[in-house]
Amino acid sequence: MDKVATANRINEFLQSVVSDGGLHLKYRIVVDPPAKSEWEKPEIFVDFSGPDSSLLLDRGGELLRALELLALEILHLPSGEHDKISFDCKNQRSMRFQELRMAAGVAAEKVRQTGTPYHFAPMSSRERRMVHLALRDQSDLRTESDGEGFNRCVVLYPADYKPAAGKPARRTLP
Repeated sequence: MDKVATANRINEFLQSVVSDGGLHLKYRIVVDPPAKSEWEKPEIFVDFSGPDSSLLLDRGGELLRALELLALEILHLPSGEHDKISFDCKNQRSMRFQELRMAAGVAAEKVRQTGTPYHFAPMSSRERRMVHLALRDQSDLRTESDGEGFNRCVVLYPADYKPAAGKPARRTLP
């Protein structure tokens, strides 16, 4: 991937979205940014700011994720390379990862106490990866992704869990 050419294509896309959409946003595109976490090391990082930032962050950052997904589609990146591009606004991404880590910790304790699997709510592949990584060092537990499409979620099991005949009960955090 030619990072500079890719950054330029993202810029062209965002210029049209921001101007044609009448959005009051600024964005900064950084090639090879310093790593923000051990789990995410994008090659191109786009950081949004401005009066309309709240629009990007409404409904759990739905519009921000949609813009990122559209950029990935325009670039024709294979799914294995999606983590090379990262969009953020007001540090929402790292706050979400902290939230996922805390949820993983709570779920781990619940599974240890009850001995039953825990099903997280459906989430994006990037968020599922964060949950898997947050729990990877828990030798008494194991994680798997389950479901399809937008309903795909992480399931946390005791390491030695063997399902009874039939499906295990679904459990989610309130």
